[in-house]
Amino acid sequence: MRYHVLAALVAWVAALVADRAYGADHMAKPSPPTCEQVDVFTAGADGYHTFRIPAAIVTPKGTVLAFSEGRKRGRGDSGKIDLVLKRSLDAGRSWTPMLTVWEDGENTCGNPCPVIDRETGTIWLLMTHNLGSDTEAQIKSRTSKAGRTVWVSRSDDDGATWARPVEITAAAKRDDWTWYATGPGVGIQLRSGRLLIPCDNAVADTKRFFSHVIYSDDHGKTWKLGGVAGPDTNECQAVERTDGAVLLNMRNYDRTHKNVRAVATSADGGLTWSAVSYDAALVEPVCQASVLRLTPPPEGEPSRIVFSNPASTKRENLTVRLSPDECRTWPVSRTLHAGPAAYSCLAALADGSVGCLYERGEKGPYEKITFARFNLAWLAEGPAGPER
Repeated sequence: MRYHVLAALVAWVAALVADRAYGADHMAKPSPPTCEQVDVFTAGADGYHTFRIPAAIVTPKGTVLAFSEGRKRGRGDSGKIDLVLKRSLDAGRSWTPMLTVWEDGENTCGNPCPVIDRETGTIWLLMTHNLGSDTEAQIKSRTSKAGRTVWVSRSDDDGATWARPVEITAAAKRDDWTWYATGPGVGIQLRSGRLLIPCDNAVADTKRFFSHVIYSDDHGKTWKLGGVAGPDTNECQAVERTDGAVLLNMRNYDRTHKNVRAVATSADGGLTWSAVSYDAALVEPVCQASVLRLTPPPEGEPSRIVFSNPASTKRENLTVRLSPDECRTWPVSRTLHAGPAAYSCLAALADGSVGCLYERGEKGPYEKITFARFNLAWLAEGPAGPER
């Protein structure tokens, strides 16, 4: 019985692609399945040892912005790390030379998490900072020279230039939080207009990880701390469901629910969160992931939400999945890269196709950050996901 239900879902998704992904003219021939991949950041290039922590977003003009941490002298999470950016004016086929969004001497500037205000067009970029000499372990144990701080910048010219970052730690972080990360990935704007940024933190006494959100109800002028989800959750991404609830999809450290994604929901725009549950269909190696609504949820329209992560118990097999039912099931999936892979970030491109900026390599997952662009016809050709 489950097989027939799953087959019906796959057929429905294929029909959805044929009917809606290529415009309103049903007489036009649907585009063939396509998937193109181009390397955006390569380890050793542009004076950096390694590039990590990808974030991608599409501006109202259709420009694709690809953010990354440029790690100057090593692959590690501490040291001199700059926040860098490349832009694409042709839906990810080619990329401009690299720009530096934020550099602070020998210190760590990272965890890019952009969000776009659809009413003003402003691109907000949430980030974190710490001394380059302080490690995560030292920050968590409060033996570091300084703490982890939260910052925001903005661009009003399609990502070409960025304002000097402004610190918002006092509004975004509790006193007993040590480690803190914005994203990594992207924020979302709710139908209410609220800008919502997924984040995570560690608590001083227990050192346990939690996910949380920060938000702005005044178009980025001020930021406030929202609800916390956990414990034993970490890097997260958010999506608004058609019923108005927000779903938080989280990296999972709970060993009683090993190697699957954690989820929680909010009925009040992120101010409070439900107890954590687990999605057995979304296998993970304890790693960041991405979730994104491809189409707005107007009444009567079908849902299309995509998800990407290393679908394995190791950092490998970067896979994209599609849900037609608000993240309840994931009947369609396809592998972008079967080899070593880690963090990823999905983006809805202006031509109706999907972008995925992700870490990959042949011997290890941090050799390149690659941008894949594919249409839903390519994704629909993939095999069905596991039975639930």
